Amino acid sequence: MTEGTERSTPKSRIESLSDLIFGLALSIGALTLIGQPPSDFTGLVLAILYYAFSFLILIRVWSSYTSTMSDLHFETQRAISTNITLLFLVSIEPFLFNQLLTSKIPAEYVSILFALDLGGLFAIQAFMASSILTDKNRPSQLLNHYRLLRNTLIIAAAIFFISTLPFFWTWSIPINKNTQLHIRFILWIAPLILPAIRRFFEKENK
Repeated sequence: MTEGTERSTPKSRIESLSDLIFGLALSIGALTLIGQPPSDFTGLVLAILYYAFSFLILIRVWSSYTSTMSDLHFETQRAISTNITLLFLVSIEPFLFNQLLTSKIPAEYVSILFALDLGGLFAIQAFMASSILTDKNRPSQLLNHYRLLRNTLIIAAAIFFISTLPFFWTWSIPINKNTQLHIRFILWIAPLILPAIRRFFEKENK
């Protein structure tokens, strides 16, 4: 059997494993709030907002991933390796999120790794969407959907990668005398808005 037809792990097994890893990542992220109680009200609000961001990102990735997997031909070792890499990045997301809030390592450096992790998640999903587009026998409406999905995933990945530039940490908005909101964090919000923009264009193209 050639590499192009090799299928060492059934698709259903990978999907079951992905559900488990996504569920654990969400649960561990919630435990972060319990393990690090805030010292004031502002800290409480920020902790909830940070967790909400992590939660929404993982849900966004999970939703896109499950949708893509339903239409992806899963018959090569490359596809299996791609999925394993994506699940690895998902599994370390709550660890990096926890380090971002609690680590003694400067948050500037932890946030870079966190951004690279999330950028990698979106980049891999863009690759998976592109794999579907190679099959020109698919319905045109389906191809248009994945073309728009791929483009928004590429933009989301680019935003996370670009946010690692040092000046996006240097620039910040003061919240109070002890807290600043770095522009890097603000940039991370944009990928959460992109799905709504994609759905708008999908409706316009129907």
